[in-house]
Amino acid sequence: MCTSAPSQSDFSRDSGGLTDTEVDLIFHALSDATRRDIVRRCLEGESSVSRLADAYPMSFAAVQKHVVVLENAGLVTKQRSGREQLVRTDMDTVLRAREMLDQLERTWRGRVGRMDALLGQIPLSETPDSP
Repeated sequence: MCTSAPSQSDFSRDSGGLTDTEVDLIFHALSDATRRDIVRRCLEGESSVSRLADAYPMSFAAVQKHVVVLENAGLVTKQRSGREQLVRTDMDTVLRAREMLDQLERTWRGRVGRMDALLGQIPLSETPDSP
């Protein structure tokens, strides 16, 4: 018995309320080590783009582009405070992404469990590797 892969609509329905496009943006944003580090730093509290730029061996403009990618994915928000742009992690998006990953884990653990149960029903003499 083989079950088919979930459809795109099944995935969207079970992905923490995120659309397929949102999921794509989030995982694209998190595919870069610098962007993951920015999210981690901003979990501890808001930080200015300038302060973030000081932490990396790249230009201010490059860090600003990373922040824009994270902002487009909804993982951080920017707010102007005087001359500074303050960046903070959007915990709602992080939690929704985690919920989606938890759902994927439950789905795959269920599939592996069903495969284990099926394999446990096959007598050892019927397996292709038996002498």
